[in-house]
Amino acid sequence: MSVTTVSTTLGGRELTIETGRIARQANGSVFIRYGDTTLLACATMGNIREGVDFFPLTIDFEVKTYAAGKIPATFFRREGRPGDRSVLAARMTDRPLRPLFPKGMRNEIQLVIQPLSVDGELAPDCLAGLAASAALHVSDIPFGGPVGSPRVGWIDGEPVINPTYEQLAESRLDLMLAGTADAIMMVEAGAKELPSADVLTALEFGHAAIRELCALQEELRMMAGPWRAALGAPGKHGHYDALDQIKRSIMQTLLEDGQLAGREKEIQHYLHEIEAEVVRRMILDEGIRADGRDTRTVRPIDIEIGAIPRVHGSGLFTRGETQVLSITTLGTLGDRKSIDWLTEQGQERYFHQYNFPPYSVGETGRMGNPGRREVGHGALAQRALMAVLPDEETFPYTMRVVSEVLESNGSSSMASVCGSTLSLMDAGVPITRPVSGVAMGLLQEGDRFIVLTDILGLEDHCGDMDFKVCATDEGITALQMDIKCSGLTREVMETALAQADEALAHIRGKLTEAIAEPRGEISQYAPLIEVVTIPIDKIATVIGPGGKMIKEIQAQTGARLDIEQDGRVFIAAPNRDGGRAAADWVRNLTREVAIGEEFEGTVTRIFGFGAMLEILPGKEGLVHISKLAAERIGRVEDVCGIGDTMRVRVTEIDSQGRVNLERLDIPIVVNLGSDEEGEGGAPRDRDYRDR
Repeated sequence: MSVTTVSTTLGGRELTIETGRIARQANGSVFIRYGDTTLLACATMGNIREGVDFFPLTIDFEVKTYAAGKIPATFFRREGRPGDRSVLAARMTDRPLRPLFPKGMRNEIQLVIQPLSVDGELAPDCLAGLAASAALHVSDIPFGGPVGSPRVGWIDGEPVINPTYEQLAESRLDLMLAGTADAIMMVEAGAKELPSADVLTALEFGHAAIRELCALQEELRMMAGPWRAALGAPGKHGHYDALDQIKRSIMQTLLEDGQLAGREKEIQHYLHEIEAEVVRRMILDEGIRADGRDTRTVRPIDIEIGAIPRVHGSGLFTRGETQVLSITTLGTLGDRKSIDWLTEQGQERYFHQYNFPPYSVGETGRMGNPGRREVGHGALAQRALMAVLPDEETFPYTMRVVSEVLESNGSSSMASVCGSTLSLMDAGVPITRPVSGVAMGLLQEGDRFIVLTDILGLEDHCGDMDFKVCATDEGITALQMDIKCSGLTREVMETALAQADEALAHIRGKLTEAIAEPRGEISQYAPLIEVVTIPIDKIATVIGPGGKMIKEIQAQTGARLDIEQDGRVFIAAPNRDGGRAAADWVRNLTREVAIGEEFEGTVTRIFGFGAMLEILPGKEGLVHISKLAAERIGRVEDVCGIGDTMRVRVTEIDSQGRVNLERLDIPIVVNLGSDEEGEGGAPRDRDYRDR
């Protein structure tokens, strides 16, 4: 891979823009990192839209909750349609870019911007315009940029570039602007009655940052160049470009005399058959594959672990021109996915989702809900990993893995299996052993056949079989096979599986070179889960009337509680202190006190005959007035008040469960005399409590 990176400091944080490492089949793509917030932006250009009188530019701001370390709260545990903030981010990106394309342009242009991680300090929309502009600027798409698009705040009488959420709460201005090095092209702002002179200062300050961002993109373009041309070299695009050129030439020749006019689709069909036959003859007769490999060799593999900051686990798996980024998110058992289909009901604590965006094959197209292909490939990868996952007792987490296909030239589903293995291990999920996947192909004529290892898209298209095999070193975990011939003999199947075993072992070796075993601890950004088991009849006590108690526990500790019907309470917290506090709270709520136990109690109520103390959450006991002091006292209030704490011991638990206590830290009552008269003219004692 030829990777180009430029960086600068903006608003006190390092900003890095990289191109050439991921999503290389798009016309242009960049990976941006700003602090621990990262975005991927891909620009692709399609064909001319005939019959339209507008420029067909589409910008998608695709938000996935894994970027924030969350599992979607929807029924299907998938992201739905874009929210308003995503739509607004796409709109603000569109406005300054659209005027910079050539007038009269009618090619479909699509920009997909995906936040991959967010650090929670600033909104990622301030990077959307920059990411889109940079992706266009390193592409071969006609574009009059670059463009910069920072956010400006106004704090303590001064402008601030890309303020944090905390700073924005105090800011008198929230200004989004975009423009070229020469001029401002878009402004969107809200202000708290800020004078126009200060707004003008903020605009000038923002434009200075825009010029810096434009210079950074110019540096990137100068270093990387429009690298789309490099993809026209031998490889997927080189093959398809050359084939398309041949087809166009033949089509033009056949249509010149007009005799075949109107039969273009028929001609295309025959050209396709010729293409498939040439590919098959090259392999069967000459032993030559499109990329020069022999029949058993796996394409070059490149692996990166922990490629994305902040997420709970990530693995970037590249095999030839197929590249998949898999991201793991850990959640509580309350995040499990519900299954409700005819006679099947239940919950899944592990689910795999697969996305195949159009830029992964260098095309424009629809983004949004998954199609049948995406659902099918996701289910296959999910089955492949099920055999090696830890049980609920060992690892009480819900696990969601999302595989984003960044490039595709055959077998992206098997790359997803490998990426998922890497991602789960990076997240600290104790899988028993790594799983690898490979797609096997077949060319068969009569009794003669050749099995192909790790097939290309072209070989899948022109071949007779797509046989996906997933396995550990102990055996197969998942299979999927589609064939275009009438059937397969045992000999063919045996050969395919034997050849697959060889390839799978090679791939697993690459996986374990990158990460030998699951990490010993989960990510610091994943929830810490502790399991507390309580008596079933105490579940209502933890929940409380109308959920009052569980809401209070969650509000006070910051933890999340999920209660199972068997009495297990799963406590997830962003930090250990909050988790321990919630666990102790639950234990104390549900434990039974015993005679002789000592507690630090808090006075909650006072009666004439004694004081009621809370010794455990929701559990009270009575200290009789005779046990509150060493000497006889006339009033309970003389020695304690509501909110006071005292050390007590359980002396009795009656048949109705009422608890009686005695005080251990008995106060010393000192008579200092008084001018006030008591009964018979004697001075009244003043009581002082020695705590």
